[in-house]
Amino acid sequence: MSRIDLHTHTYFSDGSYSPTELVESANQLGIDILSITDHDTTDGLNEAIEATTNLPLELIPGIELSAQFHNREMHILGYFIDLTDRQFQTRLEALRSTRSVRIRDILARLQTLGIDVSLTEVEAASGTGTIGRPHIAQVLIAKNYVKNMKEAFEQFLGSRGKAYVQREVPDAQEIIRWITDAGGIPVLAHPYWEGFNKEDSAKACQTLVEQGLQGLEVFYGTFSARHISFNLGLARRFDLLMTGGSDFHGALKPDIALGKGKGSLHVPTKVVEKLRIAAGR
Repeated sequence: MSRIDLHTHTYFSDGSYSPTELVESANQLGIDILSITDHDTTDGLNEAIEATTNLPLELIPGIELSAQFHNREMHILGYFIDLTDRQFQTRLEALRSTRSVRIRDILARLQTLGIDVSLTEVEAASGTGTIGRPHIAQVLIAKNYVKNMKEAFEQFLGSRGKAYVQREVPDAQEIIRWITDAGGIPVLAHPYWEGFNKEDSAKACQTLVEQGLQGLEVFYGTFSARHISFNLGLARRFDLLMTGGSDFHGALKPDIALGKGKGSLHVPTKVVEKLRIAAGR
């Protein structure tokens, strides 16, 4: 039985591992199939592919993109994308620019709250990676404004936080098209359906399917059995592919283990088999 993790991040977005470190760690843990899905960038994938040379580990090229849907931000994973697609890379560059705008707006709000965090400090925290809210959180922790990542998001950076700013991103239909144009399979990441009842969740899922969504991340690092069961039902109802992963970030989310999530992650082998068929691999 294969061990599979199709949702991980490196320091090219908001993880703490290099692509090589992530691949080597996955191999040491006995993971057979891995996907790196950094936010809004594929910059770490060539290094990761090189790191798999002579290792008994399959790397599926992936990405995680932000999208707007029903006035909220959601994330859509793309699998088996063509890294050399110039149009896709141009689109990613434009998408990343919206992150910088949001970061500046959040920092301005923090300043009004008497919290002194500079853009230079946040950029230093992001290193070579795509800049994001976790990097602001790192600075807040380092400067003793909060104790940990959870507190940073609850008090300031999460959707109910005092300094929260909604990011301006393309709608879900457009992001789905970007992924399919690049030869990829679009999959809704960690579908929590927050704020939706069962009927509304099904309607939302149907709308996304009509817009081109091909899969749901049914098996997720922090999902309960009940949550998995609900998303499994939606996947079957709408004939969607199923994927799964830990959403590993390394030291930035130390309670999420590679290949295990919070301890109970199991992604069936047939998930990848069907994903390969859909991608023509």
